[in-house]
Amino acid sequence: MPEPPPLLTDQLIVSLQALCEQPSVVGQPDDLTASAALIGAQLQSLGMQVRIAPGPPPVVLARRNGRSEQTLLLYHRFDAPPSGPWRVWSHEPYQLAERDGALYGRGVAEGKGPFAAHMQTVQALLTAYGELPCGIVFVVDGGGLLGSPSLAQALDDNPDLCAADACLGSMGEREDNGTPLCYSGCKGLLQVRLSARGPTHPLPAGAAPALRNPLWRLTWALSNIKGEDEDIRIPGFYEEVDGPTRDENTALRAIKLDEYGRLAAWGADHFLFGMSGVALVRAEVTLPTCNLSSIHCMPESDLAQLPSTANAVLDFQLVPRQTPTLLAQLLREHLDDRGFSDVGIEQLPGGYSPARTNAQNRFVRQVSAAGAAVFGKTLSIVPSGPFALPLQLFVERMTCPVVSVGLARPDSSPYGPDEHISLTELLRHGRLLLELAMAMAK
Repeated sequence: MPEPPPLLTDQLIVSLQALCEQPSVVGQPDDLTASAALIGAQLQSLGMQVRIAPGPPPVVLARRNGRSEQTLLLYHRFDAPPSGPWRVWSHEPYQLAERDGALYGRGVAEGKGPFAAHMQTVQALLTAYGELPCGIVFVVDGGGLLGSPSLAQALDDNPDLCAADACLGSMGEREDNGTPLCYSGCKGLLQVRLSARGPTHPLPAGAAPALRNPLWRLTWALSNIKGEDEDIRIPGFYEEVDGPTRDENTALRAIKLDEYGRLAAWGADHFLFGMSGVALVRAEVTLPTCNLSSIHCMPESDLAQLPSTANAVLDFQLVPRQTPTLLAQLLREHLDDRGFSDVGIEQLPGGYSPARTNAQNRFVRQVSAAGAAVFGKTLSIVPSGPFALPLQLFVERMTCPVVSVGLARPDSSPYGPDEHISLTELLRHGRLLLELAMAMAK
């Protein structure tokens, strides 16, 4: 095939505008069903064979074979965080807006933006050559933010549609020069809800000397899981965790993050423990996490009272040799041993083990090399990053290598107001796929 064709900017914007105008807020069934139908229609317009696994949440699967026997699977998600109050946005969150060369709208930097860029890559190849250089599979997940609870079943029910030789995700960070990193793996995920119970109904605050307060009980349990020193106190939690290899350490030392840009974008003064340089990179790449995302009590009120129930949601991002099942078991045993057998643990739907591909794998090297034509340099390869993706589900079913290359920048605000990404970066994200698809066909 001749030189790669250009992506059509106007078509990319039209496609992304339609996606943004259809809200797909995480956990909203009607929105997600409508979004899945829209995505399916867009993929059908590319001549792809499309199926929608109903879930819930729904998963859209699409396939089109290419000239080569090689097939590349593209993993995307279309569920999005809530927009929050519209008044804090400069533009309506569900109307695509363009300002100073950047596109604004919920999902443009993570989720819908990368997907739209990849769709337009397929369109550009078909327009130029009438065929794809290699087969392309889209797996577009409506539950990515919830731990992909319906993805495994969707893959098991549609093995013919999803079979592929390699898998590419669209999450990740960038170096300080703006070049995205090439991740040859990703962290796994476990999400749990802890719950404590008090009286059958709320009581006046004066009952505090006589009855156990479930909110205090939950707080004390949480303090036994992670300390002020950020150490995760579950026995055995770190037992299976390996440090980086010599080659990985060499690669990590070469990575330079835009630390000041990150801190400014996130409104923070410093990183934990004053970390910087290789210590920060190593922590993000190699360490498992324990994050507390919410605490609630019933009833929710500022009234002085003794609540009836309290619950907290924790998520753990896992590194190789850690599994959701083992960690949930260790957590239960730890709370029991510490005298918190009354605190309930509910493993939330979804979750998955971490994925890792050898950095010398041919596909990993192809992705890295494809960056030279787009960013002027090959992409630096790192074994994992500060995010979780369900790529291990594809590894388990297809024994395929996995890589992830992100689109969002530190200031893109994918969970906050004014989510945005430059049009140039969207086009580059699509161009990287184009270069990769042509390389896989050789």
